[in-house]
Amino acid sequence: MKFQSYEEFEKANTFGLGDFNSDYAEYFIGKSYLKPLTNPNETSVGLLNVTFEPGCRNNWHIHKAKSGGGQLLICTAGEGWYQEEGKAPVSLTPGTIITIPANVKHWHGAKRDSWFSHIAVEIPGEDAANVWCEPVTDEAYDKIEE
Repeated sequence: MKFQSYEEFEKANTFGLGDFNSDYAEYFIGKSYLKPLTNPNETSVGLLNVTFEPGCRNNWHIHKAKSGGGQLLICTAGEGWYQEEGKAPVSLTPGTIITIPANVKHWHGAKRDSWFSHIAVEIPGEDAANVWCEPVTDEAYDKIEE
């Protein structure tokens, strides 16, 4: 279900908005918000609720790792997009689970007309690191069709 109104979206966003994502804002077009669901000092698996305003998306990026690593996205509210380099975008709705292997270039974010949240699960791996790449241009984003 799409949510253009934040007030309506807030009712469906089970894990809450969190704080403005100021630490990583340079890697997003639009505003995103982070709400940690686990404490990284207490567990080896990080869980974050990531919320995107309509049209917000992150840059292309890669979860590098020698072994293990990668990311899971568990979509919880609103509608969004996920795309791997060289593949068509995938529509994201609540209940969609995306498995992102290590070393795969991709991006994800909200549809232009909906707020969107997903839980990001960081998979532990050897020499794991996130590498940020170029933005998803407005031209490329605007070509995505429902």
